[in-house]
Amino acid sequence: MAAAHAPDEQHQVGTKDAGNRVQSVDRAVALLGAVSAAAPEGKPAAELAADCGLNRATAWRLLATLEHHGLVERDPLTNRYAIGFEVARLATTASVAGLIRRAHDVLEQLCVETGETANIAVAQRLGLTYVDEVAPPLVLSARWLGRQVPVHATSAGKALLAWLPETEVDAMLTGPLVEYTATTRTNTDTLRTELAQIRAQGYSVSVGEMESQLNGVAAPVLDTRQRPIAVLSVWGPQDRVSEERFPELAARLVTAATEISERLTEG
Repeated sequence: MAAAHAPDEQHQVGTKDAGNRVQSVDRAVALLGAVSAAAPEGKPAAELAADCGLNRATAWRLLATLEHHGLVERDPLTNRYAIGFEVARLATTASVAGLIRRAHDVLEQLCVETGETANIAVAQRLGLTYVDEVAPPLVLSARWLGRQVPVHATSAGKALLAWLPETEVDAMLTGPLVEYTATTRTNTDTLRTELAQIRAQGYSVSVGEMESQLNGVAAPVLDTRQRPIAVLSVWGPQDRVSEERFPELAARLVTAATEISERLTEG
């Protein structure tokens, strides 16, 4: 007589349906969707199981597996689940290539028009990272490509913060703000006042706030919900990127950021 399969093993043997889909993966994906829909409060396993039409034991095993891989996170005090950082990391990895492909020629044009370094950055867990950059061929400048910078001390970082929900701004500004130069904003109330002004005018500036001799101007690349997908910026030494040039550079950046946004939302 053939050995009987345990219930879980039986389930795994026949997991593919007529559409050649794996049922356990379908269930895990459904749970991920339910966890995402429960943000920001999250839900416990029992409620997520009910949302997905699963029994609690199956939902618990799948959630434990997803948690092991960092795709969901469980609050040990409330036992509520939230989307894990690994999902954000995977999404960032996937989206950056498409972002660079759609934005690179816009960066090139910005660089030609302004004569300064143009770059684009995306938010990551600990700050903002520059993922593409175009520098003038005859201008000696520092390379920021791949560099992660704090959000409070650059024009790009402040442009990101200005378009984020208040709760996300709070999360990114936890702890004391480091003073890099004499003009760095280290008072959160002062910074929040500036963020409101940035949102109203549509762009941000930095006057030697990360490095004393560098100025920058930035504008957000927004999605259809007006959330920042990325941030476009132009920067250079203060004698070239002077405060008198800020309005001109800002106008070019806002136009360029809008063009990239349209390319991304059109797919």
